[in-house]
Amino acid sequence: MSTTPNSNSILSLNNIVQVKGKKVVIDTVSLEMVPGKVIALLGPNGAGKSSLLEMIAGLSKPHSGEVKLGPNSMERITPKQRAQRIGFLSQHSETAWPLEVEAFIGLGRIPHQGRFFSLHSKSDQSAIQKAMAQSGVEDLSHRLVNTLSGGEFSRVLLARVLAGEPERLLLDEPMTGLDPGHQFILCDLLSKLAKEGIGIIVTLHDLSLTAHVADRIILLNQGKLIADGTVREVLTADRIQEVYGVGCTMMESSDGLALALSTIPLQGSTKTIQT
Repeated sequence: MSTTPNSNSILSLNNIVQVKGKKVVIDTVSLEMVPGKVIALLGPNGAGKSSLLEMIAGLSKPHSGEVKLGPNSMERITPKQRAQRIGFLSQHSETAWPLEVEAFIGLGRIPHQGRFFSLHSKSDQSAIQKAMAQSGVEDLSHRLVNTLSGGEFSRVLLARVLAGEPERLLLDEPMTGLDPGHQFILCDLLSKLAKEGIGIIVTLHDLSLTAHVADRIILLNQGKLIADGTVREVLTADRIQEVYGVGCTMMESSDGLALALSTIPLQGSTKTIQT
């Protein structure tokens, strides 16, 4: 299904098809990103989530269809312009460089640099300090990045992306390595960033966290768009069983929707629990 981007669209995909080798990994997907909303991109392993994010980020070209950044085709936007406007966090990020954390986060300012790289301007320093505070890594500023734990490094990677002050955030499994407390802190940060007007697409596997943070869900399976809507429209027990092959019980509480999954298929139900 094609889509005509509305006036608020800051990024859109129209009938995107992506082929790797002989396999169709993205099959005729259309979507829009608008400011101030958190879009959760869901689907089982191999659904095409990472491939779709990489294409949205401009790191790969579609076999057919079109990606637009605002009103402009992605093909007409320079890599530097793209990097200034889109912050992309890959799930495969790593480093072997013995850089201090603050210097590593400063690499996120590269798209805003001129011919000679320097981080001495007030705007650069302000952006770096703000990103460190947002990600909660100020106490790590003088640590070497190759000595960090997995969870610490995940937060530092997010800070590097935020230091670029992008208008659009693409985050591929940013919860990896985070303990439950930091997962909820990240959810709250994404909600705050969205309220500041940033458009966000984030891939997640935890459906309860998704229900906590997402304004909208896009569900993929085998490269196809299965559903696109609100949490309650998309996360139904029948659909979860169909796509993930697990049973699901929905629970309503004063904090919102929670989901209990089971490897034994259960008949979907909705319960109200007292909190």
